[in-house]
Amino acid sequence: MANKSIYLGGYLINENSIPYLIAEIGINHNGDLNIAKRLIDAAFAIGWSCVKFQKREPSISVPESQKNVMRQTPWGMMTYLEYKKRIEFGKKEYDYIDRYCAEKPIAWSASPWDLPSLDFLLQYDVPFIKIASADNGNEELIREVCKADKPVIISDGMCTIDELDKTVSWLERYGNGDYILLHTNSTYPAPVDRLNLAFMNTIKERYGCIVGYSGHEQMLEPTVAAAVMGAKVIERHVTISHDLWGTDQKSSLAIGAMDILYKRCMTSLDAIGNGKEKSFDEEEQLKRKKLRG
Repeated sequence: MANKSIYLGGYLINENSIPYLIAEIGINHNGDLNIAKRLIDAAFAIGWSCVKFQKREPSISVPESQKNVMRQTPWGMMTYLEYKKRIEFGKKEYDYIDRYCAEKPIAWSASPWDLPSLDFLLQYDVPFIKIASADNGNEELIREVCKADKPVIISDGMCTIDELDKTVSWLERYGNGDYILLHTNSTYPAPVDRLNLAFMNTIKERYGCIVGYSGHEQMLEPTVAAAVMGAKVIERHVTISHDLWGTDQKSSLAIGAMDILYKRCMTSLDAIGNGKEKSFDEEEQLKRKKLRG
């Protein structure tokens, strides 16, 4: 990663930067703009860098085998396709989100799950495009995302190392080199003993890119460890309540935990120092004089 630098909007990311923290609202808003606003407010107040959503055209992104599966939802019994359409934000909502975030200000973006959703997202001046783990093998989507000439963030979940090599080859072939790989385990919630944080070092060595971490665990310590290990972009799902409907809610951070995680990451990074010299500040010198004479 030596000398590698990428701007996400006005935020410079390189080997000396503190982590860029993405609050992944995803679909945890359940189609309710007021829930989205509360999470935007929280991310801004706490000091996170960005909020992120997920954008889908359900008729394209929902697998055929799942479209007509019936399920009980807070809005009654409906097919899985109807449910996905029910919670999807459209142009009216994203126009509002775009204005609302600009007023804070806080950056926002989204993960497009299909080509129409990518076209939709590019109406807005987002600082990056995030490709979810479910699409890291989708050459067509990766190619079109690269054409947008924006930094690309992509997660490495649900794939083998050979598949990840192929994904990186597409990023190199179609893009300008401005990509960041987020290591993740795509189980929700992810077992701690399967997070394999040390693989971030393999990513840096194998691809020479900026590396980050997308956490789906139900605790804070692994994400703090990822920051200490050099993750320059950190993404965590966020929610206003673990009791809300949705499969992502349980592995998401409630607002209080967002604040605690931010503080623990920053405190841990402050404690590391530059490691180049032995510090011996004035207060320690006074202590020495008192105890040694």
